[in-house]
Amino acid sequence: MSKTLTLAKKLVSIDSITPQDKGCQSIMISHLNDLNFEITDLKFGEVDNFWAIRGQQSPVFVFAGHTDVVPVGNESEWHIPPFSAKVKNGMLYGRGTADMKGSLAAMLSATDRFVKDHSNHKGSIGYLITSDEEGPAINGTVKVAQYLKKINQTVDYCLVGEPSSTHELGDFIKNGRRGSLNGSFKIIGKQGHIAYPHLANNPIHLVIPALNDLCNEVWDEGNEYFPATSFQISNIHSGTGVTNVISSESNIVFNFRYSTQCTQEQLQSRVCEILDKRNFEYQITWEHSGYPFLTPKGKLVNACVNAIKTVKNINTKLSTSGGTSDGRFIAPILKTRVIELGPLNATIHQVNECVSIQDLEDLSDIYYHILKNILT
Repeated sequence: MSKTLTLAKKLVSIDSITPQDKGCQSIMISHLNDLNFEITDLKFGEVDNFWAIRGQQSPVFVFAGHTDVVPVGNESEWHIPPFSAKVKNGMLYGRGTADMKGSLAAMLSATDRFVKDHSNHKGSIGYLITSDEEGPAINGTVKVAQYLKKINQTVDYCLVGEPSSTHELGDFIKNGRRGSLNGSFKIIGKQGHIAYPHLANNPIHLVIPALNDLCNEVWDEGNEYFPATSFQISNIHSGTGVTNVISSESNIVFNFRYSTQCTQEQLQSRVCEILDKRNFEYQITWEHSGYPFLTPKGKLVNACVNAIKTVKNINTKLSTSGGTSDGRFIAPILKTRVIELGPLNATIHQVNECVSIQDLEDLSDIYYHILKNILT
């Protein structure tokens, strides 16, 4: 059994449902200790994190990832027990195989191979690992990044092992992510009898034109790397549950996935401008969950593209689509270039999550060649 598969099976067999780690990081730390990494345990609240570094010079290349996994869902729907780490028909099954314990195993085996082949490599290799990525993400990567900033630890390049591939390993890498801005507003009307609308003020009728304006607004046109900013309504609630009463309020919940062409403040201001034009009473609240980040074409992107070409002989594509990742903390706090590169995302967060064993071996090889491209 290869080192990559052995490590993956060990990690996947641990039921580290967020924010629990349950010993996954101990396995990683033991392996990194053998390669002369300096380890700093960084526990914040109930969340286990660690920072590891080998070397003291630039450039500093960091692998980032998480040991926590999402719940398994209905376990009876799994063909193979979710933490058994069983191999079947060339696939490794289990919660976290693709998101993202398989990537962690590939990082470790690639680092082991690289250090043995290039013991006097230039620069430094780092690991930033958390058990709080799938949950609130309050005491995980964001706190570690803030700690690294406080001690003036520079990070030149960072690779997050999120599952970025779509149809085959390496076909896509994420060189950025859109920002995420959540909002909710309440339209305040006046409750009344449905048969006497002139004595009431229907907030549902008030809000519909405003929603039409918001849905048809062109927030930006996007750019070379990002699609246009998207406004989406996720929840609408109003009414008392009966047919003969006009409600006193309507509640709307929405989200922006925004490009680098907009800022959080600009979006908030424009929403309020649209609502203000309708001359109704409203209350609005905001929650910002991630800034957009972008790694333009350059040394890190080239190192990844060339490594994929070497191992897989395919031309990878750059993408900023999808949800958020811990890159949203690493990039702005540490002012560094971030790339996401990992296995196929077809089964992540699903029952019967799995990853190809060959893909894990190839991913380790890709990570090895990235290290080689950056640090030799």
